[in-house]
Amino acid sequence: MLENIPDIFLNTSTREFRVLLAIENKMKFYEWVPIEEIANFTKYDRKEVEYMLSILARKKLIHRNILAYEGYRIYFDAYDLLALKAFVTRGSINAIGDVIGAGKESQVYAATGGITNREVAIKFHREGKTSFKKVKVKREHAAEKKHISWLYASRLAAKKEYDALKLLYPVVSVPEPVDHNRHAIVMSVLKGQALAHTKVDDPEWYLEEVIKQVRNTAALGIIHGDLSEFNIFVNPDGCEIIDWPQHVTCSHPNAKELLYRDIDNVLTFFMKKYRAKRDIREVITNIMESCRKK
Repeated sequence: MLENIPDIFLNTSTREFRVLLAIENKMKFYEWVPIEEIANFTKYDRKEVEYMLSILARKKLIHRNILAYEGYRIYFDAYDLLALKAFVTRGSINAIGDVIGAGKESQVYAATGGITNREVAIKFHREGKTSFKKVKVKREHAAEKKHISWLYASRLAAKKEYDALKLLYPVVSVPEPVDHNRHAIVMSVLKGQALAHTKVDDPEWYLEEVIKQVRNTAALGIIHGDLSEFNIFVNPDGCEIIDWPQHVTCSHPNAKELLYRDIDNVLTFFMKKYRAKRDIREVITNIMESCRKK
């Protein structure tokens, strides 16, 4: 993401946003969007479009191709701006701060939003940016798409995660979903720290809390599918589970296998670090019973 995103956002005009929106829209039909299509979408004359394209190029928000014909496309930086524009317009956010979390396929920024200026977080999915071919293999929401861009894959991942949060909150301890647009989600700020990076005083109690949240999730009909000590945040009141783009329903043919992997990851971590033991078969059976009741 652009390092000076607040300045870039504030200094991008409405007409420049319109050009970015045109390119985004026409990328459904073109690998590189011709200037004529941008002009037709925006209703601006060609010279004005060319001028704004030159500005956007200097800001590194667009990419130009002149091999077969002159065409343009956007990548994540412009996509970030378009999502932010939607959030600001809807009042979901009014200021964005620093990076507070980063992974291989996402970046999380601090922000404030709403009429109360509450602290929130914005998660920008970066699905496939590091290895797109591998993403298509391992991500169910992208596996059946033959021609799928990084942007669209990220959009699907964000939508899938947002839908999970909407279903789970507040029955399951997950971040409160606030808004969603394109590849980004606005949510409540996480409490505490990642389980992997802290030491808890009562590991037996926290292990039971994690298992309870997994059971509550199953009772609502879904399995996390990628659970580990890195996406479980612990605090004095309990835990929060994050990162839901890989979730599956309890009726999914691989649901039990994915649940076993989730629970095995958790039990292995607690066993190695705290010597806290559970019978994985009993835990799985109990959770699958919740799934069957759904």
